[in-house]
Amino acid sequence: MSDVSAPTRAHGSSEAASRKPVMTHRQILLVIYGLMAGMFLSALDQTVVGTAIRTIGDDLHGLNQQAWVTTAYLIASTITTPIYGKLSDIFGRRPLYIFGISVFIVGSLLSSFSSSMIMLAAFRGFQGIGAGALMSLPLAIMGDILAPRERAKYQGYFLAVFGISSVIGPLIGGVFSGASQILFITGWRWVFLINVPIGIVALLMVIAFLHLPKFDKKAKPVIDWWGASLVIVTLVPLLLAAEQGRTWGWTSVGTIACFVLGGLGLIGFLIVETVMKDNAIIPLKLFRSGVFSMATLLGFLVGFAMFGAMLTIPLYLQIVTGLTPTESGFATLPMIGGLMISSIVSGQIVSRTGRYRIFPVIGTAFTAVGYVVLTFMTIDKPLWFLMIGMFFIGLGIGQLMQTITLASQNSVAPRDMGVATSSATFFRQIGGTLGTAVLLSVLFSILGGNIASATANKTDLTSALNAAMNPAVATASENKGVMKQIWTPIVSPIEKSIQANLDKATTQITSQVPAGPAQTAALQAAATKANASVIDGKLAIDYSNASQRQAVVKEVAPTIIKQINKSSGSSSATSTSDTSDTSYLNGADKRLTRPFLTGFNNSAVTIYWVGLAVILLAFVLSWFFKVPPLRKQSALQEVADGQPATAEVQTQAAIAGVEV
Repeated sequence: MSDVSAPTRAHGSSEAASRKPVMTHRQILLVIYGLMAGMFLSALDQTVVGTAIRTIGDDLHGLNQQAWVTTAYLIASTITTPIYGKLSDIFGRRPLYIFGISVFIVGSLLSSFSSSMIMLAAFRGFQGIGAGALMSLPLAIMGDILAPRERAKYQGYFLAVFGISSVIGPLIGGVFSGASQILFITGWRWVFLINVPIGIVALLMVIAFLHLPKFDKKAKPVIDWWGASLVIVTLVPLLLAAEQGRTWGWTSVGTIACFVLGGLGLIGFLIVETVMKDNAIIPLKLFRSGVFSMATLLGFLVGFAMFGAMLTIPLYLQIVTGLTPTESGFATLPMIGGLMISSIVSGQIVSRTGRYRIFPVIGTAFTAVGYVVLTFMTIDKPLWFLMIGMFFIGLGIGQLMQTITLASQNSVAPRDMGVATSSATFFRQIGGTLGTAVLLSVLFSILGGNIASATANKTDLTSALNAAMNPAVATASENKGVMKQIWTPIVSPIEKSIQANLDKATTQITSQVPAGPAQTAALQAAATKANASVIDGKLAIDYSNASQRQAVVKEVAPTIIKQINKSSGSSSATSTSDTSDTSYLNGADKRLTRPFLTGFNNSAVTIYWVGLAVILLAFVLSWFFKVPPLRKQSALQEVADGQPATAEVQTQAAIAGVEV
């Protein structure tokens, strides 16, 4: 088995010829085993939680607060990503990676004790502090130990782990969230508890296998504490405003204060990073490189579209399509399959040809095609139609992530590999966090109005009212929830009003016609005229009678439609409380749930349109993306050989526009 990362030989240099690779194939594999353990932990957590989030939200009565849980995790992981990258350049990757996994395990344990969505969001935020290491350091370590063209040889290992976690994650999440209790603990809490034993195994593997060569650094390490603090001061208020702006009001004191504080934090951050120069958390010199700047911008846009819009798919599959958590997890396999296929194929092409300029272009194109498909979704479309869209998105994302990271790493000198990788990941995560906060906020802010609009559809409303007024349907156990949440507030006033009018007619007849056959005949004639019945000597609607029920529906439907249109979605039937717990939709009569499902579908399609617009912008920019040539050696090999100032590296740095 041949060694990897063989050094480039200098012309006429016998010393160069005698140099040996800093790491053998076996050593690289051991490091990769350690990285895969951490990656498996992170990937499994995302797939398990994504599948179970609806069950968790319903149980904690806060599905409409889902964005808090997601954004808390992403905010923490986003903020810590550049900090991990910079500190790992100073103190080494291994201790930071071990610390990240340890924090992740503790955060998972705490999350399992949550009693509200806000508490879960807080614990997920703590968990995200550890996740920042799991997201950025593996990419930096891969950049350290492998030359870009060699990474495809080892990419299969990571794809295997990602594929396995993607397959078993939904199954585990579905089993846990679908069980009322496991070992006397609520089923969904095992979604987080499962991370503890898996995390411990991953931690032991990292401790045993993750060993990288060390090279002495004479310079005293300088930590950019001010920069790290200002990252927090900048991002937290801005992301908080993005999440809560619709609730507080975009012109409220709280929202404006968040924007002002975030803006001041950004100004302070730029000043500090300028002063800190090479010791900055995010060295501003990186952005002198047009390659790095464009890769960062593309990563931000891809993260915004992918994380934000794609988070609606598990909800869509469970709420609109009606799949169980387990089934919805497996339904996303086309996207995972597309991602794996495109990653493998693009990786092999890069490995054999050294060219990767085309992949950002066709990657954004494939992703855009996927979003175009999703914008045509309706609640009557078959599941395979949605799967086509997911497959194309997977094909696009699989090409984008790898090539954008390659471009970022190749645009900087080896000594900046960690900070460059973490910075690129950081801005992609910012895009994802903003996408999640903004798009989920938009989703739930327009959901009520879209449900109202769907309820005002004459055909759907007529069908739903006919079902809601049918005693056999309304009293069925599976329909009690949807009746209570949506239709009883609509139907009860109608029935009371109609009965009040019939009672007046009964009183008028009984007061004018003496009791006996004449009164009975008068009541019966009035009942026939009113399309009602005589029950216990009174005029009343027999709602089990299809003819009488349909007559009522035909009469009241136009009035309800006018009221809904006039109130512009403020109907009690579509209040935001309906979105805090959607478990009442499970198994309910489709006629009763159709307005809600249509409203959710229309809201999701709006999100897909936004995702499409962002990806199309990335597609246009990708045509102007000039990538640097791939290095022939790993970053560690260049440091070991003392080559950062050689002609080859100087040339690559000059192309990237970065000082060496």
